[in-house]
Amino acid sequence: MLSAVQPSNRLTIGNYIGAVMNWAKMQADYDCLFFAVDLHVITDTRGSKELRRQTYQAIATYIACGLDPDLCTLFVQSHVKQHAELAWILTCHATMGEVSRMTQFKDKSQKHGESIPMGLFAYPVLMAADILLYQTDYVPVGIDQKQHVELTRDLAVRMNNAYTPKPEAPLFKIPEPMIPPLGAKIMSLQDPLKKMSKSDPDLLATLFLDDSDKDIEKKLKRAVTDSGSEILDADDKPGVRNLLTLQSVLTNRPIAEIVAGYAGKQYGHLKVDTAGICMDAIRPIREKTERLMGDLSYLDTILQKGAEKASERAAVTLARVADKMGFIPRS
Repeated sequence: MLSAVQPSNRLTIGNYIGAVMNWAKMQADYDCLFFAVDLHVITDTRGSKELRRQTYQAIATYIACGLDPDLCTLFVQSHVKQHAELAWILTCHATMGEVSRMTQFKDKSQKHGESIPMGLFAYPVLMAADILLYQTDYVPVGIDQKQHVELTRDLAVRMNNAYTPKPEAPLFKIPEPMIPPLGAKIMSLQDPLKKMSKSDPDLLATLFLDDSDKDIEKKLKRAVTDSGSEILDADDKPGVRNLLTLQSVLTNRPIAEIVAGYAGKQYGHLKVDTAGICMDAIRPIREKTERLMGDLSYLDTILQKGAEKASERAAVTLARVADKMGFIPRS
């Protein structure tokens, strides 16, 4: 199983619920690879010294959220050169039509006008390389990333058919998306009809994993709810549903049970309770992340070990791909 998050900004409660929290639960049962995709960051925002700090912070946050370097392979994408090499090979087998249909590309490219970075366009192919390098079976993703896994599957089938005819073993396994049934998509606190985003210019819209208790309380008190006053899990109450989802995932209680406890109560009660639950969930993550960021040499040791493990596995896949394509092997 493999998954990753961009370190381009602070991780959110949505990243935690939709991804990292589930990773921590799965690492004892799966052969897991988790990494910070710093090469993906430069497809849109370019590089900077700030990226280095953000990447360390992402890894520190992963560990603070429960990822154990002794149970999983934890690394930084740019430390494993095979990601970029396989991405170029896959780019030569992808078509502009299928890549341009990616919903996230359409959304992100709007802010660039006609000057769309080539890296932003090719982003899904690099993601496909990330997955296929390790012969991945499962990819935990949010609903918005499922389309990228489908492209990965298409590219894997295309390469398998072109270079490894049956009964020969295929070049790549065909990965399956793994989408959590609840909490895969936490919505904005200010616009519950859109996904919570770490790039939202309205800071009240997003809960970050380094927010203080005071910040969390402020954001939840100002969270947009809905018309009426009854606390229900209903389609016409997306703001209420979002807060109920946060409570449900963080406390492992069914939404129906939570709703029953609010009979006769107002939205203010729901906001106060949700703030308390979010504070209790975020506080230990924030405090451990701060401690880890104070010891970068420890993080470097973990990343070196993880990169060595990942590179060894990636090299096997890339060597076979290169052989099948007719490249001269490295001496």
